[in-house]
Amino acid sequence: MGGGRKRRRRRDGTEAPSIHPRNRYAAAALDFAALAELYPSFRPFVSVSERGRASVDFTDFSATRELTRVLLLHDHGVNWWIPDGQLCPTVPNRSNYIHWIEDLLSSNLIPPISSSSGRVRGFDIGTGANCIYPLLGASLLGWSFVGSDVTDVALEWAKKNVESNPHLAELIEIRNANAVSFPYESEAVVKEDVSENISEPAEDAAMQKPSILAGVVKESESFDFCMCNPPFFESIEEAGLNPKTSCGGTAEEMVCPGGELSFVTRIIEDSVSFKNSFRWFTSMVGRKANLKLLISKAREAGASVVKTTEFVQGQTARWGLAWSFIAPRNLVVRSSTPARNHHSFMLQGLRREHGAFQVLKSTEAFFRASDLSCKTDTLSFSVDVTLSDEQAEATILHGDDYAGSLEDSSAKLQSVVKGISFRITVFEQIPGTLLIKGSLINKALSGNLRVSCDYWHVS
Repeated sequence: MGGGRKRRRRRDGTEAPSIHPRNRYAAAALDFAALAELYPSFRPFVSVSERGRASVDFTDFSATRELTRVLLLHDHGVNWWIPDGQLCPTVPNRSNYIHWIEDLLSSNLIPPISSSSGRVRGFDIGTGANCIYPLLGASLLGWSFVGSDVTDVALEWAKKNVESNPHLAELIEIRNANAVSFPYESEAVVKEDVSENISEPAEDAAMQKPSILAGVVKESESFDFCMCNPPFFESIEEAGLNPKTSCGGTAEEMVCPGGELSFVTRIIEDSVSFKNSFRWFTSMVGRKANLKLLISKAREAGASVVKTTEFVQGQTARWGLAWSFIAPRNLVVRSSTPARNHHSFMLQGLRREHGAFQVLKSTEAFFRASDLSCKTDTLSFSVDVTLSDEQAEATILHGDDYAGSLEDSSAKLQSVVKGISFRITVFEQIPGTLLIKGSLINKALSGNLRVSCDYWHVS
């Protein structure tokens, strides 16, 4: 519904992140005029310029709320409303977060938790009166949710929004985070130990900070993920600095002492106690500087995998942070491209002790164990591996690229350069992510030898 979207570019010429490709609003901009024709209640909020371009005043809370109501009804079959002053979400932007979590869950990086049922189950921290993430996740993907909150208004209206959609009601539970219990004695001990490892501002350390997950997540419960649109700001004055939009929002929804950095840090602290109960912990982040700090905090807490993304939020930048304590799968990469003299792949989700140097030494040990000649250069983080003539012959005769008769293979051996050698180079992209590149030193062998990565393993 609407015209095609233009690709944005950064000042340095690189392409900026685009809206998620599975987002139903990715193909075209919203057609406000068409929506106004279909929904008379939306018409008063649509203005048409002399050139015939329809627009909406996003500084008008009532206009933003009515647009959200219409989109949820028109595109998702969801009945929805919130009272004045509550935080009003924008549907396309919130959909991006849902689809990113879908990507995390469908990736092979982290195996499903053993207690997972067939249906994906999520936990929405601070679901708000709008209850937007459970409603989108349930309507788009059939996920089930627990949504938690602390204010009476948020809990009342979240329940109303669920009850207004009988086809989704069985999938969504709204839970009062104030009515908490603490079934685990060990939780307080674990959290205390982790707090010592996670650096905090001095003024925050002195504050008594309530738990976010502990006591709200019930004993023996398990979830595929948690998500959160945290209170981004430290004061209500800071929250009102954007004059271009009016999405409402109460102080409880938008403000907390220490802002988003403090709030997400508390989620990280809590996550240690629930490392076996959640496959992924995630949160939205509003400031890139905070994102870098929170990545470090997640690693300090012992996360085995940390992932990030950038969300397209119109003129507002937002980032996604995800972490897990589940050991990642061993990545096995098989290359079948015949006419290349180099191959590369990524190793992601590595623990801190598996840095570039350690992986380089593991590579050398692996090939030496196969009686291959190795020469390691620690300055360039590379190891040169050389096959003897006998090993090279065996490699060619048994390679997939030379299926056929022995006579055919022997004929092809006549063109093989003796003393086959190749180079493995390890590049550290960011902490926990390595680029492994294998390249032939004998350029004449391009297309005649494929370096297999089938048994790559970091122990």
